[in-house]
Amino acid sequence: MVRLRSTPPGRLIRTGRTGNRTLHLHQTGAGGPAILLEAGIAATSVSWSLVAPLLAQQMTVLAYDRAGFGWSGPAEGADAMDDLEAVLEAGGVAGPFVLVGHSFGGLLVRRFQQRRPDLVAGLVLVDPVVRAEWQPLSPQRAAMLRRGAMLSRRGALLAKIGVVRAALWLLLNGAHKLPKMIAKASAGQGAGITDRLAGEVRKMPRHLWPAVAGHWSRAQSFRAMADNLEQLPAAIAALDETCSLGDLPITVLSAATSSAVALAEHAREAGLSTRGRHVLVPDSTHWLLLDQPEVVAQAVKDMAAKVTTLAGSMFHCS
Repeated sequence: MVRLRSTPPGRLIRTGRTGNRTLHLHQTGAGGPAILLEAGIAATSVSWSLVAPLLAQQMTVLAYDRAGFGWSGPAEGADAMDDLEAVLEAGGVAGPFVLVGHSFGGLLVRRFQQRRPDLVAGLVLVDPVVRAEWQPLSPQRAAMLRRGAMLSRRGALLAKIGVVRAALWLLLNGAHKLPKMIAKASAGQGAGITDRLAGEVRKMPRHLWPAVAGHWSRAQSFRAMADNLEQLPAAIAALDETCSLGDLPITVLSAATSSAVALAEHAREAGLSTRGRHVLVPDSTHWLLLDQPEVVAQAVKDMAAKVTTLAGSMFHCS
């Protein structure tokens, strides 16, 4: 039987300009270069649970939950770039670092490299978000974001009154009809939220289900997801697309299910560096860190080996 309870595997650090917020940091392994793992738009450090142990055998690994998600505190007043820098500092290990980002996390580590190139030795982007799909923002895409944010805020209400917890518990323990009836009676057209969440949870190894389901039983996770969806166009616009990466090593991994638009953008991104590499990963979906964790880990290990042989690989955009 799946119970929606879990204990944070890492520690809580204080962040924010007044130290009024908390982030969960799970630090494992030892040695350099240190690796920072950045999760997708509504994912957490748990999504790296199959990759991080493979890396921690050889080097220091920092995996954390962005504000509002996982075991971290609420996201009010959060700044993703400030928080990422705070995590690197809290790790207490020397940089520069190898930054690894999945999906939306790929966008964040790219932005961070432009902000703090002195802290970045290399980049590994794991099926990064396709910016061409969101910029310029079409009316259809704008409507999609609005609907996603609206359903997320409805999900926050369902979580607050306990509907999400009850429905996820039933779904993950094999029931189907009753949780659907509960969700439909509570949310009307938003009844598919718990079904979709359960589907995402089931992509994780079974021992991770209680943690992920427990996180999504909290209203703050839904509110943070709504905020991220609403801020996605601005987050993409904040990246300077004209900036070359020079000789900074970068590896871009594409899922086998990637669209032609995605593959073209991923190849172009790898081509921004003289040390860029674009790899299509067989038998993988967008969640290739769960589908092919060994491949992702090997790409990070290869990057770590590469940056240790290079000096001064950081690149400042002029």
